[in-house]
Amino acid sequence: MIQAKNIHKYYGDLQVLKGVDIQIEKGEIVSIVGASGAGKTTLLHILGTLDTPASKKGSELLINKINITSLKDKALAKFRNEHLGFIFQFHQLLPEFTAIENVCLPAFIKGTKKAEAEKHAKELLDFLGLSHRYNHKPNELSGGEQQRVAVARALINSPDLIFADEPSGNLDSESAENLHNLFFKLRDKFGQTFVIVTHNEDLANMADRKLIMVDGKITN
Repeated sequence: MIQAKNIHKYYGDLQVLKGVDIQIEKGEIVSIVGASGAGKTTLLHILGTLDTPASKKGSELLINKINITSLKDKALAKFRNEHLGFIFQFHQLLPEFTAIENVCLPAFIKGTKKAEAEKHAKELLDFLGLSHRYNHKPNELSGGEQQRVAVARALINSPDLIFADEPSGNLDSESAENLHNLFFKLRDKFGQTFVIVTHNEDLANMADRKLIMVDGKITN
């Protein structure tokens, strides 16, 4: 599913990633942990095509056997929209849109017809226990509800991979536990692969594999 070799990243003179190698299989839930500044989020953004690695001899990033670094901007945006989903700590919901409208946005970008997109969005929101929240805007939802809307948005295009960056960082303990269990239900139901950066040890330890980053490298 993901094969990354010799991944480097610099911000000015600061080297954030120092030759990371990582392989993730289809259907795996992999957590990435480490101290702040270890390079976890930078790695997640590169694996998720939101950032680019430094050009280095021997570097490689393959997703579904596609060489990501060879894609032009338009092709990369299309690949990201159709194959990848993202869940962030701060939800990133658009405040002027309702829950169902937020969920539908990636589908509209893909070119899905409105009726089909809304039908799928309702199915996802129903599965996530939000059938009574279709027409509520983010400021009318609890933190846990907002995060579940964000999960539905990440799933709307049936992506192969879900990248999550501190997904439960802003949730209370009960909502966090519910979200963690939800990831495993989603994997079992839809077969997605999850890569999760987290400081939450409970979530990290639930994963099929826990990778530890120290000073820009994976140590295990």
